[in-house]
Formats: sequence, structure tokens, C-alpha cells
Amino acid sequence: MSYARFAAMIATSTLVMFGLMYLNTYALDHVAFSETRAFMALVMGAVMAGIMLGFMWGMYPNRRINLAILLASTAVFAGALALVRTQATVGDVAYMRAMIPHHSIAVLTSERAHIRDPRVRLLADRIIDAQVREIGEMRALVADLSRNPPPADAPDLPSYRARGASPPAPERP
Repeated sequence: MSYARFAAMIATSTLVMFGLMYLNTYALDHVAFSETRAFMALVMGAVMAGIMLGFMWGMYPNRRINLAILLASTAVFAGALALVRTQATVGDVAYMRAMIPHHSIAVLTSERAHIRDPRVRLLADRIIDAQVREIGEMRALVADLSRNPPPADAPDLPSYRARGASPPAPERP
């Protein structure tokens, strides 16, 4: 088996894994590109490359290329994981585009789970209402920020936790 075929398998599998991460969204129109999901697909693809190469080591006899693949996989894993953990490239619009499918997952789970306890059902219904409302808010903000982005020199605004502040007051239903 050729190394080009191996690379094609890893690349195809990584793209498929990226797409599969959207299958648990509630509605198709909740699917939006997410840098975080792309980075996670790279993390998974890099790990898969190492595992597959390990299992097929005998099929790929060039030890130098095998070691280069393992080193490259390790570098991609470390870099993509660092991007996931730091969110260094995720700004306002990218954040909201990533959060829309995330919130959609909460709607799907809250609506379709087999809930028997009325307290849990009430909580799930509140989650549905909040997530649907927040998806609408995010879509409106994405549209507004696409027309009127913040100044390039605007500072990052830290979370309340990073500021050492109290959490925001809960909203009243």
C-alpha cells in the first residue's frame, strides 16, 4: 500500500469526522462552520494516523517515512489541541457560529430525551427555550457584526471568571 493512499485515507477520514460532528444538531439550519470542530477533527485525524500506522507498520516498510508520519501526526495533534484549548483564533463571529450547533445539541437532547420526572422535564423545557432564544440572538449578532465588525484594535473582553467577578444574574423566564 502506498503512502499517498495512507495520506488520502487519513485526510478523508478527518473530513468525514468533521462532518459527523454535526449529526447531533437539532436542525440543519443550525449547522455552521466551527473552527473548534475543525481543530478537533485534526486532533482525531492525527491520533488515527498514528494508530493506523502502528497497526499497519509492516505494510509500510520505509522506517524514515514512518517516523516522519509519527512526528508530523504528533505535531498536528499538539498544534490542533493547543488551538482547541486556547481558542486563539476564535473571535466574535467564529465563536457564535460554533455555539449555534452547540446550543442546537442541547435542544435536540432536551426535546428528545425520555424524561419521566416532571422537575427534569421542566428544566429541559427551560433549556429548550433558552437555547432557541440564544440561537436567535447569535444569528442576529452574526449578521450585525458581519456588517459592523468591532475595531481591529478593540481589546479582548475577559469572562467574569477571568475578572474574578460574580456570575451574571440569572434571567427570569
